[in-house]
Amino acid sequence: MSTHVMWFRKDFRLFDNQALNFAIQSIEKTDRLVCVFQINPEQIQESTANNDYFFATVNQFFSEHPELNIHYLVGQPVVSFKKFQSVYPDWSDIYFNEDESVYGKERDDAVLAFCLDAGISSHKFPDNYLLPAKYVLKNDGTPYKVFTPFYKKWQTCEIDTCLLSLADLSDITIQSNQAFSTDGLHEMQRLLEGCVKNWTEDVGEKAAIKRLESFIDYGLVNYANLRDYPSIDGTSRLSPYLKTGNLSIRFVWQRLLEQEDSEGKSTFMKELVWREFYKMIDVFFPRQRFEELQEHYQQLPWRENQEDLINWKQGQTGFPIIDAAMRQLNETGWMHNRLRMLTACFLTKDLLIDWRLGEKYFRQQLIDCDPPNNIGGWQWAASTGTDAVPYFRIFNPTTQSKKFDRSGDFIRSFVPELAGVPDKYIHEPHLMTLAQQEKAACIIGKDYPWPMVNHQEARELTLLWFKTHKK
Repeated sequence: MSTHVMWFRKDFRLFDNQALNFAIQSIEKTDRLVCVFQINPEQIQESTANNDYFFATVNQFFSEHPELNIHYLVGQPVVSFKKFQSVYPDWSDIYFNEDESVYGKERDDAVLAFCLDAGISSHKFPDNYLLPAKYVLKNDGTPYKVFTPFYKKWQTCEIDTCLLSLADLSDITIQSNQAFSTDGLHEMQRLLEGCVKNWTEDVGEKAAIKRLESFIDYGLVNYANLRDYPSIDGTSRLSPYLKTGNLSIRFVWQRLLEQEDSEGKSTFMKELVWREFYKMIDVFFPRQRFEELQEHYQQLPWRENQEDLINWKQGQTGFPIIDAAMRQLNETGWMHNRLRMLTACFLTKDLLIDWRLGEKYFRQQLIDCDPPNNIGGWQWAASTGTDAVPYFRIFNPTTQSKKFDRSGDFIRSFVPELAGVPDKYIHEPHLMTLAQQEKAACIIGKDYPWPMVNHQEARELTLLWFKTHKK
């Protein structure tokens, strides 16, 4: 008899879970399977929506599947697994789904080295993306830095959509030794008790599949036309489930292939390839996590004005669409994609505040934060990353607001102090006369702030700033 370990990380589902299926199919009847989830204190960001949503997902999954008899380990991964081996000296194999991210690869390499020394066979599987990061390259073997040629090459690749239904668990001995994981269980309980919001209805494999099917049935065909309007439920809202692994990306891709061709279908599939592109960039250029990817922008003297940063975080900029977007983030842990671009552009181009500060805040607050996507988006908005928007392309928040939230429905849903403001002034409430402000029960400077900056002046300053400091 030998012990086999299934190591869960961000793959909290039974359907089409590569590592779990392989583990179950590989062990003999006389063997036992031990399922573990390892809590590393170095990764925890307490009191953030991202952290709370993730651990709510973990708890929901293992509570719904008590048959897995999950063992919670706590501490640095290699140290945890050394302790685990002392309890299970017959440990022979470990199965996990691959993590190509910067931290993930370092962690996995350390665990793989430990397993090699200990004589434990390791089995890792590509599971979080459609293709490995180093699969789509130029003919000379170098990575793409521009999306369009990457996309064209990507389209020529064959995508494996062979989905795996969970093998029968009835003949598998899933070992339970809860005494060993007491410390981990206590840490898990502590993290759950610290959650500010109850995410129970928003997590889980069933919720993920239900959302996918609803989007395919009602949203996909109009996705290209409606995805830019924040007051409309026109996006998929699948990102939190892909981030936690409640949903298989292969299953999403297969369901899309089954649908009739439409502009909405092709547009959405292209968005999923952007996810693959940013993952590839992150693997080949890991330094982009803390410095500008384009070298000639690495010396830019970004501002770190804390008062301006706080006003931006709290949705108190005086620009209604920006404030509504930031409050949506703070209240729900999610933000509409177009608004992510607008708020990031406002921070970096109107306020000239370091993109790293905005990226960090999004990383903490977004329940769907996928680091490669988040960093890619921020460096795009700041004009410093791969295939980024040119520095002279600066979104006008008021123009964007009028275009994508014409009647101010989205603004009013998150900025209640503007509820009584007429449509004519909803995008620029500071233009109201005092009498109009009193009638709308919204006094500018008291109930709602004056605009932090004059956008046109800020734009001219930003253009000069980039020209002056570009190497």
